[in-house]
Amino acid sequence: MIDEHKDSAVNNSRRNFIKNTALAAAGFMIVPRHVLGGRGFLAPSDRLMVAGVGVGGKGQSNLASIYNGGKSEIAFLCDVDDRRAANSIKSFPKAKYYKDYREMLDKDGKNIDGVVVSTPDHNHAMIAMAAMQLGKHVYVEKPLSHDIYEARKLTEAASRYQVVTQMGNQGASGDGVRQLQEWYDAGVIGKVHTVYCWTDRPSWPQGILWPSTNGEVPKELDWDLWLGSAPYKPYIEKLVPFNWRGWWDYGTGAIGDMGCHLVEPPFRVLGLDTPIDVQCSVGSIYVDEFKRGYFPDSCPPSSHVIMTFEKTKKTKGNVQIHWMDGGIKPARPEELGPNEPFGTNGVIFEGTKGKMMCGVYGADPRLLPLSRNNEVHTKQKIERIKGGVEGHYWQWAEAAIAGYGKMQLSSPFEIAGPLTETLLISNLAIRGTDVQRPKANGKGFEYPGRDIKLLWDKENLRVTNFDDVNQFVKREYRQGWSLGM
Repeated sequence: MIDEHKDSAVNNSRRNFIKNTALAAAGFMIVPRHVLGGRGFLAPSDRLMVAGVGVGGKGQSNLASIYNGGKSEIAFLCDVDDRRAANSIKSFPKAKYYKDYREMLDKDGKNIDGVVVSTPDHNHAMIAMAAMQLGKHVYVEKPLSHDIYEARKLTEAASRYQVVTQMGNQGASGDGVRQLQEWYDAGVIGKVHTVYCWTDRPSWPQGILWPSTNGEVPKELDWDLWLGSAPYKPYIEKLVPFNWRGWWDYGTGAIGDMGCHLVEPPFRVLGLDTPIDVQCSVGSIYVDEFKRGYFPDSCPPSSHVIMTFEKTKKTKGNVQIHWMDGGIKPARPEELGPNEPFGTNGVIFEGTKGKMMCGVYGADPRLLPLSRNNEVHTKQKIERIKGGVEGHYWQWAEAAIAGYGKMQLSSPFEIAGPLTETLLISNLAIRGTDVQRPKANGKGFEYPGRDIKLLWDKENLRVTNFDDVNQFVKREYRQGWSLGM
C-alpha cells in the first residue's frame, strides 16, 4: 500500500510550492523562467521543459513526437515499469528518471513546464490534476479520464488553473475532420439526423472472468504504483502492458480506446454536447447451452450503443449516434458499391440531402456516392494544422510556450471533457447490462439494465431512472490516492 502520510506530505509540498512561487514573483525583480509572467507562462524564447508519466508504448511515441516538433526538451521521465521505460531512457539519456510521479512533482516541479500523461486510463485524472495544480500545462492520452466525474473536474480545473491542455486524440488536428466540417457547413449533405461509428476493437480479451491464478510480479515493475487509484488485487499475467483495457477497474473498453477517434468527427462537425439518453445491447458469451456468462469485472466482447443528442442549430431535430464495436458494423450504404472499401473502423453521417463518411482519426473523408467527390468543390474556410495529425503534439507545445489563452487548440479539455463524458455515459449503459438482481420467485437472476434506456442528468452527473449505474459515475479511490482537489 502507498503510505497515506507520504501522499499527504506530497500534497502539502505541492501547495507550498504554489504559495512560494507566488511570493517569489512578488518579491524579486529578477525571477526564474518558470515564474516569469505568472502561472503557466513561459518566455517566448524558451523551450518547453517536458515530463512524461508513462513513457513506454504510446507514451514513448507521444514524447518522441513532442520532442521532434523542435520546441520541447524531454527533461523528466516517470514510469512504474523499468522495462517499459527503457527505450525512452535510451532516447533521452539526459532526462531524470522517476518511478512515482508524486515524487517527481515534489522534487522537480519547479523545473517542469508541461506534463504528458500516457498511463492506463484509471490513473489519468489524478496525475493530470496534480500537474495542473502546480500550474503545469498537460497533454493527456485519450480517454481523458476513467470516470465521468473525473472528466468534469479536469475540464473545470483547466480553466481554474489557466493551463494549456490537449487530449491525445490526434485526429482532431487532422485535415479530414476539417474537410467534413466544410462540406457540412456548405450544406452538401443537408442536416444530419443519424451517425454510425464502428470499430473492430477490442483486440484484447473481454467478456472473461478474472483469472484465479496469481502471477509473479516482475522485478522491474512496482505493482502497487501501477494499481494507483484502483482497488488492490494480486498481480496476474498478461495484464500489463496492454490487456488492462478490458477490465473495468483500469480501462474503459473499446469505446474508451477508439471513441475519442471515431466519435470526435460528428461531435465537432455537428456541435454536439453530452447525450440526453443512451441505450445498448451487448454480445454474449455462454458458459453452457442455456446460461449466459456473468462477467461484471470485464467489458463485454461486443456492444451496440445508441446515444441521443439534443437538436443543435446544425442538425435536423435530435441526433442519434450508433456506436458499434467487437466487429459489429452498420449496413453498407446503398450509395457505396459492393467492392468499394467500407473499412473496419469508420463513421457515416446520414443527412437530409446525402451522406459522407471517414475512417479512424477522421481520415479519408468521402462523399457518397464516391462519384460526388469529383463533382463537389467547396472553398477551404477552416485553417489546417501544420503537420496535421502529427501537428497535434506540436500545437500543444507551441501553445504552452505562448501561454494560456494565446492559441486555439484542437482538443483542449473544454472540448475533450464533454467528448470523454459522452463515451463514459455510454459505458454506463454497457455496464448496466450486467446489473444482476434475484428474481422475485427466488429462482435465478434477472438483468433489468438490458431492457431500458438510461436518462442522463448532465448538471447533476447522474442517471435519473436506473440508480444502479450511478456508482460508476464516480468511483472510490484506493486509500492513499486522491484527485487532489
